[in-house]
Amino acid sequence: MELAITKSDNLKPKPNDADLGFGSIFTDHMFNMDYSLEKGWHNPRIEPYGDIALDPATMVLHYGQSIFEGLKAFRTESGNIQSFRPQENFKRLNSSARALCIPEVDENFVLDALKELISLEKDWVPGTTGTSLYIRPTIIATDPFLGVRASHTYRYFVILSPVGAYYAEGFNPVKIWVTREHVRAVRGGIGCFKTAGNYAASLFAGEKAHALGYTQVLWLDGVEQEYIEEVGSMNIFFVIDDELITPMLSGSILSGITRNSVMQMAGSWGIKITERKISINEVMDAHASGKLQEVFGSGTAAVISPVGELKYGDKIINVGDGKVGPLANRLFTEITDIQYGRSEGPEGWIVPIA
Repeated sequence: MELAITKSDNLKPKPNDADLGFGSIFTDHMFNMDYSLEKGWHNPRIEPYGDIALDPATMVLHYGQSIFEGLKAFRTESGNIQSFRPQENFKRLNSSARALCIPEVDENFVLDALKELISLEKDWVPGTTGTSLYIRPTIIATDPFLGVRASHTYRYFVILSPVGAYYAEGFNPVKIWVTREHVRAVRGGIGCFKTAGNYAASLFAGEKAHALGYTQVLWLDGVEQEYIEEVGSMNIFFVIDDELITPMLSGSILSGITRNSVMQMAGSWGIKITERKISINEVMDAHASGKLQEVFGSGTAAVISPVGELKYGDKIINVGDGKVGPLANRLFTEITDIQYGRSEGPEGWIVPIA
């Protein structure tokens, strides 16, 4: 397919790095591509950022056939722009597509198209430490049809947003609340795919956590409500008696790219890593016996999010005296150094953009 490029005649003013938040400012251009049964994926184009017109009967609005990814581009100290493992995001996008009966995209083509889009928008990539360009590839069902079936047409689009430092006030632990009243996903469903409905399912409990003074929800499994799955929109890790433990991918947990990076990196340092079922009671018992050393989440937005306090029922425990643990700190430093070009990571982790 040939990529068409139409440049905007009305460029927006660039924000100051200090004024950046998350997800509220968007660049001048976006990528669009359409799908139909007759043509397959076709008409790839970079064009001015703008509204997408949808019929009120468009299927995504009624049946939720929507998937997306989240990744970032970073400006290095030398001024170059690079991305962190983007090929893994497009592999996961296709995994989500298969689960929701959405036609797969050509991973090499959409990665090349993303490079073209970011190259055009390179002046939007902020340069202050901790800032980045957030990238949101999305596919939605576009048939105007009120019937429960897979759509016959789709729109794939990519939008870009310059974002501020996640830890603008310092790399500090967060407080999380464990709920047994709410369930995010169950095995055999779509909890292990990056689809809009998974996030809608998390909102109510998230609001309750905030009302209680907690930053995130720690989700338990949807059947026994005993085994730990994720924290907020991140994967979760525990350091117990010098062993790094994370819940196994059981079919209701998202296979995080940062999660995979953490495991590869920690393994290369000789740290014992275990993927298995881990119950909330095991974590509480480990704390009581003095064996719980660290708890942290991993994800695209925060990279590493240390946990300093955990509330389960009437019990509140402090982890690591409320301070960032040594492993969480080392992982955060090493991964961000790779992302910003201050050090080299494993082969293939960094993809040059511009």
